[in-house]
Amino acid sequence: MSDAAYLANQFLIAMPNLMDPNFFHSVTYICEHNKNGAMGIVINQPVDLTLGELISQIGMKHSPSRFLEQAVYRGGPVETERGFVLHQPVGNWESTLSVTDTLGISTSNDIIEAIAAGKGPDNCLVALGYAGWGAGQLEQEIAANAWLSGPADARIIFETQAEHRWEEAARLLGVDIHQLTGDAGHA
Repeated sequence: MSDAAYLANQFLIAMPNLMDPNFFHSVTYICEHNKNGAMGIVINQPVDLTLGELISQIGMKHSPSRFLEQAVYRGGPVETERGFVLHQPVGNWESTLSVTDTLGISTSNDIIEAIAAGKGPDNCLVALGYAGWGAGQLEQEIAANAWLSGPADARIIFETQAEHRWEEAARLLGVDIHQLTGDAGHA
């Protein structure tokens, strides 16, 4: 598989017939994808917890910040106790994977401390857990018509309300997600 065939920095959009409760009507931002598998963050499943509450729960003090009322997201079913921060710009945090020149994902406490102090990145989405696929697994699921993949747009991650992200991600492909069926076409 060529690097161009990998899906990093793309949205994975659940087809309407995908009934797995972990991914029903989900949009996953793919952070890494290679021959060994894929890793992403579900960006449209907020949990009943704000970033301010999370910061307080882990014992950090915080300054006033526009992010404190922001929802924390269920990033996927793997390592659900671990925090992941999708952020823009990439910055210089201790443990960051640069997905693009402008967007990164970090797992270190220094970015949470900076957000709590009002000195964090311009945009962020904090998630607990991630979505992961083993070698070839995601490709098989796409072939089985479980997912659409398409270009990612930071505006959908950081500016679109969570309940509209599924439809908006599909709209980037020119697709009305509600008009799709799960039936694969076979000649």
